[in-house]
Amino acid sequence: MPPSALPRLISPIPGVVVTAALGGVAVVSARWLSGELPRVGIDAVVLAILLGIAVRALWHPPAWAHDGIALAAKQLLEVAIVLLGFATDVRWMARAGGVLASAIVVTTILALGVGLLWGRLFGLPRSHALLVASGNAICGNSAIAAVASVIGAKREETASAVAYTAILSLALVLVLPFVRAWLALDDLSYGVATGLTVYAVPQVLAAAYPVSVQAGQVGTVVKLVRVLMLIPLVTIVSLLERKVAHHEEAVVPWGRVVPWYVMGFLVATVLRSSEVVPPFVSGGAQQGSHLLTVISMAALGLGVEVELLRRVGWRTAATATVSLLSLCALAAVVVMWLPTTAP
Repeated sequence: MPPSALPRLISPIPGVVVTAALGGVAVVSARWLSGELPRVGIDAVVLAILLGIAVRALWHPPAWAHDGIALAAKQLLEVAIVLLGFATDVRWMARAGGVLASAIVVTTILALGVGLLWGRLFGLPRSHALLVASGNAICGNSAIAAVASVIGAKREETASAVAYTAILSLALVLVLPFVRAWLALDDLSYGVATGLTVYAVPQVLAAAYPVSVQAGQVGTVVKLVRVLMLIPLVTIVSLLERKVAHHEEAVVPWGRVVPWYVMGFLVATVLRSSEVVPPFVSGGAQQGSHLLTVISMAALGLGVEVELLRRVGWRTAATATVSLLSLCALAAVVVMWLPTTAP
């Protein structure tokens, strides 16, 4: 190893240690809150980014931490996305049934388009609107983080998108049981509604399984099919971004079209779905992906200026709220339509 390479390898360590410590606090806090508030399903990813923002408001990271914080915010997140592929089994789509799977796909696409439209109407930049729309339509934090990596979104845009979608998702988990009673939904319909609207898988479990096992199983399947939509979304967004960036080039090499971690995610998904990857490896990859995402979000929070976050606040909140209401309306249509059309 050349002597000049050693400092480059060592320099990120202090910053990574700082972000890992914040991530550890977020994980421990999330576990404690889950015990105290089991129905809410607070995720460590959300706590990590909020903790990072709070620490940044009180402490400006010195120069010795910059390299590590930057590495944690970008490269660690890219590795987390690849690991997520090892935990994603596309066979869930077939198990969900053709009619239900088609309804989920159409609903997700419509929710994405409507969310993007609302964001632009409320004055958000295209990249910011896409983050909020992606988190609302697919899987909250994971979708926002993945899309942000592809489009190079600003830190304050990613942070605000994560924060507001998380708040709304928690509120939705608390409200859904009352909606179920008000509309007299059966277990199947409630499971579909929960899977179509709630952002995070743990929150789907928290909202659906207390009602019944059937509601929990249906909600989980529907939610997992929504998660699978992240694959085409990230690939398409990546292709569009590269096309814009290289609009004057006649031919763009494939390796420059799709980022390495998107290809890694796709390959990992194929391996998992082909049962090349055993279940215990898949479980470990999922936990590793979640942990790296937590650390990355803490790093992202450390890079956010509170004043910049405040400036984009109301527009993001309005977009996230109206987008979620639009998604709920689409879910209501699916719930009413499925019983009469399903075979």
